[in-house]
Amino acid sequence: MRTVFGLTRPLIGVVHLLPLPGAPGYRGSMTRVIDRALRDADTYLRSGFHGLIVENYGDAPYFRGRVPAETIAAQTRIATEIRNLGDVPLGINVLRSDGEAAMAIAVAARAEFVRINVFAGATVTDQGIIEGCAAEVMRLRARCRTKTAVWADLLVKHGAPLTPQSPAEQASDLVERSGADLLIVTGPSTGEAASTATLREARRAVRRIPFAVGSGITSRNLQDYWADADAFIVGTSVKKRGQTTAAPDAGRAKEMVAEHRRLQATTEKG
Repeated sequence: MRTVFGLTRPLIGVVHLLPLPGAPGYRGSMTRVIDRALRDADTYLRSGFHGLIVENYGDAPYFRGRVPAETIAAQTRIATEIRNLGDVPLGINVLRSDGEAAMAIAVAARAEFVRINVFAGATVTDQGIIEGCAAEVMRLRARCRTKTAVWADLLVKHGAPLTPQSPAEQASDLVERSGADLLIVTGPSTGEAASTATLREARRAVRRIPFAVGSGITSRNLQDYWADADAFIVGTSVKKRGQTTAAPDAGRAKEMVAEHRRLQATTEKG
């Protein structure tokens, strides 16, 4: 975390993109999509967030596997525009779980990490059964000679493992057998709080990589995860009216940053 973000326990804001070309909700204007993404990114950064992750949240219903060329092209364009805002750590997530597309976009846009929802194993989701893509992603990373980190979801939200696994078992597989660089713990769905027990169990099983909390973080519960998490991926709670699809609210975002700085200062004094 310190190498990439310049500090421990960074706050990472989620840029939930409007529907991209080809998605049912796309309204025919890439300019509109880009402008909204840039405004959202700017709000996070001006509020004091330490990094961003860009995902095609508006593209529902999502593909189970590979996304089409127009999605990759559009998300690459947007990620590159956001990268040009400044030297801020950037991540890419291609929903539902196209890890190869995410890695390719990250290489083109010079992003530091990708988030992959189903990196290993098989998960039953509303898109059907999604299978892991670790072999393909790690070989693509090697071919591209990039150091782009893989952030993999643990017991990913909006899904359940096809073969039941404990947090410790899945964490071990994701790291030891698949090569994930960081694991993300979430709640059962977008915006819902993650289980501190799950986070702690996974950490005990895998001690050599960092963990992030990836849903349900608010300024009120941030302290609950502080001792066990190395990064915080924040979206819904800092959006206007607390709605995932809305734009970030500067007041809510600054409140989150203020609580983060309070906890950071307390930790440093301790």
